[in-house]
Amino acid sequence: MAHVSISACPACNASPLAERIASDALVGDSVVLMLPTIHCSACIVNVERKLNAMTEVKDARVNLTLKRVTITTNCSVPIERFVAALAEIGYAAHELDPSLLAQSEMEKASRHLLTRLAVSGFAMMNVMLLSAAVWSGADGVTRDMFHWISAMIAVPATIYAGQPFFTSAWTALRARHLNMDVPISLAIFLALGTSLYETNLSGEHAYFDAAISLTFFLLAGRYLDHKTRSVARSAAQELSAMEVSRAIVRRDDADVTVNVKSLVVGDIVVVRPGARVPVDGDIIDGSSEVDRSILTGETRPEFVDVGVNLHAGELNLTGPLLVRVTAVGRDTSLHQIAELVAIAESGRSKYTSIADKAARLYAPGVHILSALSFVFWYVYSADLRVSLNIASAVLIITCPCALGLAVPAVTTAASGRLYKKGLLIKSATALERLAQIDTVVFDKTGTLTNGLPQLVELPKTDALSLQIAASLASASMHPLSVALSKALTESGTNMANLTGVEEIPGYGVQGYFGGRLVKLGRAEWVGADAIDETATYLRLWEMEPITFAFQDALRDGAFELLKDIQHQVGDVHILSGDSEHAVAAIAARLQVINYAANETPQGKAAYIAALQAQGKNVLMIGDGLNDTAALTAANVSISPASALDAARVASDVVFLGGRLDNLIGVVGLARQSQRRIKENFRIASFYNVIAVPIAMLGLATPFIAALAMSLSSITVTLNALRVR
Repeated sequence: MAHVSISACPACNASPLAERIASDALVGDSVVLMLPTIHCSACIVNVERKLNAMTEVKDARVNLTLKRVTITTNCSVPIERFVAALAEIGYAAHELDPSLLAQSEMEKASRHLLTRLAVSGFAMMNVMLLSAAVWSGADGVTRDMFHWISAMIAVPATIYAGQPFFTSAWTALRARHLNMDVPISLAIFLALGTSLYETNLSGEHAYFDAAISLTFFLLAGRYLDHKTRSVARSAAQELSAMEVSRAIVRRDDADVTVNVKSLVVGDIVVVRPGARVPVDGDIIDGSSEVDRSILTGETRPEFVDVGVNLHAGELNLTGPLLVRVTAVGRDTSLHQIAELVAIAESGRSKYTSIADKAARLYAPGVHILSALSFVFWYVYSADLRVSLNIASAVLIITCPCALGLAVPAVTTAASGRLYKKGLLIKSATALERLAQIDTVVFDKTGTLTNGLPQLVELPKTDALSLQIAASLASASMHPLSVALSKALTESGTNMANLTGVEEIPGYGVQGYFGGRLVKLGRAEWVGADAIDETATYLRLWEMEPITFAFQDALRDGAFELLKDIQHQVGDVHILSGDSEHAVAAIAARLQVINYAANETPQGKAAYIAALQAQGKNVLMIGDGLNDTAALTAANVSISPASALDAARVASDVVFLGGRLDNLIGVVGLARQSQRRIKENFRIASFYNVIAVPIAMLGLATPFIAALAMSLSSITVTLNALRVR
C-alpha cells in the first residue's frame, strides 16, 4: 500500500499527496520565500545551490539579513516544489507576498547619517587646521584668507551634514513645540551667520570650527543611537506578507488557481496537504490534521473534519480539504492580528524618552539666556556686533552636544555588553522602558519550552510491543511519532518487521505483524481511553492499548531565569494557547502562580492591556505569530532569534542561542544604564553652570567655546563606558 508521510516541521515540508493532485498553486517569473532558520554564509550556499540545480529555476538569490530567497523561474512551478526541495536539505520555508514587503527606511536613513558624518568629519579636520593657524597668531589679510577658506569648507558641509537636525527642528516648530534639535539648529545657523558677518568685516574671531565640530559630534551621537536599533521592518507588514496570495477555488467541478483578493464569501476553496489556508472558512469535505500555531502558538497538530472552522494562515498537514469561505481580506483572523499589531505599534511610539523630557526644559532655557545676553550687551554697549557675538557664544557653549550624547553613548555601551551575552537591542528607548518594568509575562511553547514533544518515560511493557511501536513511529513524520522514534532508538530498541505499513491522514499509522493488525495513533482510532496529557496510543491486535505520554521540555536556563526575574521584578505570569492541564503543569514546575491557558492572540493582547490598566509596566517574552500583538502591546518585549520573523520584528530585544539564562541580569543592566544617563545629564548641567556665565560675560572666544563643548562631550562618553 502507498506510504504517505507528513512533515515534522509542518511549515517546511509538503505531503507527497500534494504532488499527486493536479491544479496546485503555481508561480511564474518569481517567488519570495521566507527562510527563518538560515544563519550563515554556508546556509546561503546550500540554499542557492539546491534551488539553482532545479531545471525550472533561472536564478535564486538569498538575502541573509532579511532571511529570504527570491527565486526567478522560467515556467509555472508549484510553490510546494521549492518548499519541499529546501526541506530535503533541512531548511524551513514560508511563502511571502513581495508586494506587501516595503523596503526598510531605517537602512536608508543609516546610510544617509553615515555619509553626513563622514562629510562633517572631513570638513572639521580641515577647518580645525586653518583655525589653528589663526590661533597661532595669523593676522590681517592672512587671517581673513584663512577665515574665507574655512567658510568655503564649513558652510556647505554644515548645511549638508546638519540636515537631520534642521528637518527635525522645523517639524517641531511647525507643530508649535520645542525639541533638542531646535537650539542645535539655531546655534549652528547663528554661528555660521555671525562668522560670515565677522569675516566680511575682517573680524578677529569666527565660529566656523565650532559650527562644523558641533555638527560632527551631534551626528556621531545620532549615528550611535541609530545603530543600536536593528534594521527592522514593521511587524504589521510582516504579518500581512504571511497571508497567502493565491488559492485553488473549485468552480463547475474544476479547480482553478486565482488571486485570493478575487475570492468572495461562499466560494469553495481546495486546501492541499502542505498548503496554508488562504481564508477563514468551514470544512465541508475531508479530514486532516492542521497546524494551528499561527493562532494558538502550539505546534501539536489538531484533528479537523467536516464542520470545523479554519483560519487564514493555518497549515494543512495530511489530507485534502474543501473549505467554504466565511471571511476574506480584512475580515480574516490573520488580518485582524496585523491590525492589532499596527495599533499597538502606534501606541508604543507615544513613549516619551528621557532625552525628549530634558529637551522640553533645556531648549527654552538656552534661548532665553541667549536672548537676555544679546539684550544686556546691546543696552550696555550699543554695539550690535559685540552683542551678536556674545549671544552666539552663549548658544554655542550651551548647545546640547553633551546632552545629545548622554543617551546614545550609554545605550551603545550597554548594547555592546548585552551583545556579548547574545542580546541585540532594536529600539532606541528599549533600555529606558526595560528599567521601568515591574511585571514579566512569558509565552509557554517555544519560549519557556522548546515546543517539541519529549517522551515522559517508556511504559512498562514487553520488548516486542516497543519494537512494533518503533517500526510504526519510524513510518511517520508526525511530531509525536518523531519524538517516540527518537526515544526508542536512544533506548536501544530494535524495529520489528511489519508489512503493509501506511499512514491514515489525521489518525495515525497502521501495519501488520504476522498477519495481525497493529495501530499507533489517536485514542479514538485505536480504541483507547484518552488521558489529559499529550499522548499517542499503540494497539496490538486484541491487547489493551499502550499509552506513550509526552511533555514539552523546558528550555535550558528557564528555571534560573525565572528565579532571577522573581528576585529583581517579582510579578511573573505565563500565557499560552495550550490546554489548562499543560499550562498548569509548566507553571507548577517553574513555581509560577499566575497563568492563563487557551488564550487567543487577541486574548493575550487583552491580558497585557488589563495589567497595564492596573498601572503595571509589562515585559512580554514570546516567540510565536500568536504572540505578536501582545509583544507589541507590552511596554517592552523580548523574542528568541528562533522566533518567527513577525515576532522578532515586533520585539525590542532579540536574544541569540537557545538558553534563557542569557537573559539573567538584563533588567539590572537596564536600570544601571538609566543611572548612567541621569549622571550624564547632571554632568552636562554642571558644565553649563560653569560655562554659561563665562559666555554671558563675553569671556568665551571661539577657541574656548569649541574646547569646552568637546571636553563636555568626552566626559559624558567616558562616563557612559562605565556601563561596560
